Amino acid sequence: MTLLQSYLEFIKELELLKNITRTAWTSAGKKESTAEHSWRLALFTGIISQEFPELDGKKLLMMALVHDLGEIYDGDISAALLPDPDEKYKSEAGSVSRLLSLLEEPARSRIASLWQEYEDGRTAEAKLVKALDKAETIIQHNQGQNPDDFDYEFNLSYGKQYFETNPLLKEMKREIDNDTLKHIQPL
Repeated sequence: MTLLQSYLEFIKELELLKNITRTAWTSAGKKESTAEHSWRLALFTGIISQEFPELDGKKLLMMALVHDLGEIYDGDISAALLPDPDEKYKSEAGSVSRLLSLLEEPARSRIASLWQEYEDGRTAEAKLVKALDKAETIIQHNQGQNPDDFDYEFNLSYGKQYFETNPLLKEMKREIDNDTLKHIQPL
């Protein structure tokens, strides 16, 4: 297989993420796909990255794009279900490894490294993308046509620790929480 063929096979396989549904609903009342979430997170990250000039903007953007590759074969597991973190990691790491086997080096290692850095959550870039990932998810919850029994209370605590690292992120969380409260206590 040529390098170009490996890129094309990888891109074709990524189409599966368009079929993986999450526990969020869109404003049109359909289940959001992992691909839709990742796209909006990437755009969100690209816009917000200008507020963090000390961070690597290209790395942030790529990390946002690859952060949910582990959902490609086994789907999205809602954080609200409190999945076992070790089991979730093993499943997603196996999926990432399987997916990346379609790529040649150095692309394979580059994407694997970005995905692992996000999972580890230790670098400033990973912490920011994790915060924005949680923010995008909550924003979607607030925008979506959710079932009547949707648990908006979960949004108030979801990923809260990721927003405590920076004044802008703290303000973002307050704004998003205010939107969430409108769903809990309608005006």
